[in-house]
Amino acid sequence: MTKQHLTRASGELFRRAPDERFPSLDALLAHCRREKDESADRWVSPAQLVPEATPDGRLGLRAGSDGPFALNDWSFGQLCGLAKVGKETVNRLTPDTASRAFRETLPGGTKPLQLLTRGESIRSVHGTAYTRLHNADLVGMLTEYATDFTPPQAGFNGATGLYCGEQDLFCFLIDPSGWAEIDGEAFAPGFFVWNSEVGKRSVGIQTFWFQKVCANHIVWDAVEVIEFARKHTARVGTALDDIRRHVEALVAKRDERRDGFAAVIKKAMREKLGSDAEEVMKALAKHGLSRGLAKQAVEMVAGGRFTIFALVDALTRLARQVEHVGDRTAIDVQAASLLTLAA
Repeated sequence: MTKQHLTRASGELFRRAPDERFPSLDALLAHCRREKDESADRWVSPAQLVPEATPDGRLGLRAGSDGPFALNDWSFGQLCGLAKVGKETVNRLTPDTASRAFRETLPGGTKPLQLLTRGESIRSVHGTAYTRLHNADLVGMLTEYATDFTPPQAGFNGATGLYCGEQDLFCFLIDPSGWAEIDGEAFAPGFFVWNSEVGKRSVGIQTFWFQKVCANHIVWDAVEVIEFARKHTARVGTALDDIRRHVEALVAKRDERRDGFAAVIKKAMREKLGSDAEEVMKALAKHGLSRGLAKQAVEMVAGGRFTIFALVDALTRLARQVEHVGDRTAIDVQAASLLTLAA
């Protein structure tokens, strides 16, 4: 069983501003629905796209009789890409000079351009090949099919695992009650989902089973890592069904494994590892525990009830007192291995 450390959520934690974080899926869904309701697609011919300097000294873009619209950093970069001019170069020009430069460099032709506007600003500029998938549709599906999944514990800087900014969306969700046994070790299910309404990134999902999530939102010891992604082309709408099927498959596997795990735990709460402290310490030594650690675990078990479950619980509590992550993980693995005795 090959384990991986997944750092995708950690990267999001460090790059997201506080106003891009959301405490729950419901709060994120409300934001995405509001953003969808307030945005509009506008199809215009290249001839109708007119850059101009606005009265407040900025570069604006008129779309036919509408506008001028302001550009954000992302849509400005897309406009530069269409015109094949350097973003850094245009940023050094005055708005009036920049507007004249764009008029000379923006492509002509008859193929329409797709503008996504919100209020008086342009969120994105695309050609005909791009097809949008709204964040609200993706998050709405998650609220329906991933009902037991929640964000992980807040990161060290308050980051939540649920993000939506000007350019893209990212969700990190786990099932904190979905622990199950895989090859004698305890794992819980989780997944990442991402999308962009403005062409920043693909839409996709990565599902996995994990053992720990740290304050940096690094996912430790992940197994069964499965990823699906799709570009925003004509059939991107079917990606929603594909992502839903990945979530449903993860839930079905969780239910199957959790039932088996519950039976193991029930048995572990009945069966003893030995009748006295010395016999239990010898049994623990056979599972790779040092005599000192085994002695500590035995002393923590109340009333001499040396059940497998009681000893696993004692080792788990001892692991929390260990400073280094590697040592904590080693103890947790040893504790989990004891559960195989009840399988």
